[in-house]
Amino acid sequence: MQTLRAEHLHRTYGEKTLFDDLNFIINEHDRIGLIGVNGSGKTSLLNTLAGVTNDQTGTLTTPKDYTIGYLTQKPALDEDLTVMDAVFSGNQTVFKTIRRYEDALATYGQHPEDAKAQKRYMDAEAQMNEEDAWTAESDVKTILTQLKITDLSQSIKTLSGGQVKRVGLAQVLIQSPDLLLLDEPTNHLDFDSIAWLQQYLATYKGALLVVTHDRYFLDQIANQIWELDFGKLYQYPGNYQAYVQEKAERVSQEADAEQKSKRLYQQELAWMKAGAKARSTKQNARINRFHELANQQGTRQVQQHVAISLGQQRLGKKVIELKDANLQLGDHVILKDFSDLIQGGERIGISGENGAGKSSLLNVIAGKLPLDSGIIDVGETVKMAYYTQQIEPIPDDKRMINYLSEVGQNVTDKQGNSVSVTELLEQFLFPRFMHGTLIRKLSGGEKRRLYLLKLLMEQPNVLLLDEPTNDLDISTLTVLEDYIAQFAGTVITVSHDRYFLDKVADRLLIFNGNGQIARYSGQFSDYLAAQQAATKAAKTTAKPKAKAQETATPAAQPTQKKKVKLTYAEQKEWEGIEGEIDGLESQKAAVQAEMNQNGANYDKLADLQQQLDDLDHQLDQKVARWEYLSEYAED
Repeated sequence: MQTLRAEHLHRTYGEKTLFDDLNFIINEHDRIGLIGVNGSGKTSLLNTLAGVTNDQTGTLTTPKDYTIGYLTQKPALDEDLTVMDAVFSGNQTVFKTIRRYEDALATYGQHPEDAKAQKRYMDAEAQMNEEDAWTAESDVKTILTQLKITDLSQSIKTLSGGQVKRVGLAQVLIQSPDLLLLDEPTNHLDFDSIAWLQQYLATYKGALLVVTHDRYFLDQIANQIWELDFGKLYQYPGNYQAYVQEKAERVSQEADAEQKSKRLYQQELAWMKAGAKARSTKQNARINRFHELANQQGTRQVQQHVAISLGQQRLGKKVIELKDANLQLGDHVILKDFSDLIQGGERIGISGENGAGKSSLLNVIAGKLPLDSGIIDVGETVKMAYYTQQIEPIPDDKRMINYLSEVGQNVTDKQGNSVSVTELLEQFLFPRFMHGTLIRKLSGGEKRRLYLLKLLMEQPNVLLLDEPTNDLDISTLTVLEDYIAQFAGTVITVSHDRYFLDKVADRLLIFNGNGQIARYSGQFSDYLAAQQAATKAAKTTAKPKAKAQETATPAAQPTQKKKVKLTYAEQKEWEGIEGEIDGLESQKAAVQAEMNQNGANYDKLADLQQQLDDLDHQLDQKVARWEYLSEYAED
């Protein structure tokens, strides 16, 4: 069994301890979601496991033939290469084999009578057969197409940052390593590509360790959640919802835990349960067994207490109105006779195709980009804050508390009480010992969190957010979502994050390109479900009538009575199946715990891994059976 074992990992960055005596095992079929506040060391841990950095103490133990593939946040690809050449430029064995074969083939073609050239070609061909490398090119093309990279001869230097990330993802996926490390893989992916990636990783044979802010993605792919928190690693079995529940319990049990953190995680768990019915994949069948299938659709439980309660200027009825707006940037039509009335208190989510102009609309609203024609009318009482993808320069030589004090030493909350900068920093997940830290010592994510807090301190009544989930960690997003839930003003958000949009938006603008903008009232998951249903219906109606008549002629096929409810035996099975799933998951957790205790005993680990595989198979069967029975069970 291919296993990675880490013992006593310790690493510091300046005055900050990133890892403090970490010990863990990554087994062959583990699907691990790694989370933690920005700056907690998630990327540093990935770098350590991948061998990118070696300034830590402790040991990493793997079999000799163990391979690791690593997608960084910004893949380093040769800008002068084409997309295909860049993918095959890696140092992994399969890429070296392909390049060796291509070189040998070229030499043999030029000198077919040369015995050495002939032998080199035959050896290279044999190695291609041995490593089954022949399909690599077609596999790469398939992956790139699914990731919306279609011009494979295009130079890397002509690609956007998001496209380079997708090429890097294709390169690491084709390697099929024993351990796949992915740092924010869903950034810059649209919904179709994320769905494809989820399916691809579901059948991946090796282990997976992924850092991501996408909580639906975590819910689908993870069977463990690891959290880095002040140098310590906490391990939770199950997906993101299971983590939220166990985290809430752990925080509540710690005597010195802040009440705000406890409330936020409990609120997060309540919302996850309330929204569970709208999500309908196999993993969500496990979510649905929490007895909330029938009566919690569309509900959202929100606590009344406020984590960040800031005052704001009065917002009048007139906020923003666009009339017959037109905008074209180069050859791209962004807005075409677009009109919309944005009112006080609205929650608008903007999503859709990459490059269709979502950020451009925010720039128009913020007054940073003029329209070609049409009118934009902003109300006199509007005080706007704009969280952009590229934040303003932050002076590195300033300390955090001084940077925020430029806005004011204190701000007022909704009740008129004074809130100090120190209190706000703590509420925004900066512990007190960090408040005097120089900004240059912060991670990129910590700088963005600090910048967002500064914007909120300015007490706007209209908040523009451009892809906030690309750079903020899950804990910060939870705080931001809580702030928005209590915010009395208007919020307009550009995002591809399904979870975030579900929580903060109830009206959608979907950019489909070429100035085509669809409108939808409701949650984003509902919109996606409606789109999928429409696509499925279109495919059904497109079937040839002749074929339909051939398969449904009454004379050729007797009419069968449609099943409408469970038989008596099935009803008894339905009543007990949730308990059986619970039992199997408890057994699985016990086996995983025993594996962690027997990391050095490879014979024992092999036996435990077989037990784990058997339990996974049984769980899959039970969940599939649950899905079938649930279609006919009476509420």
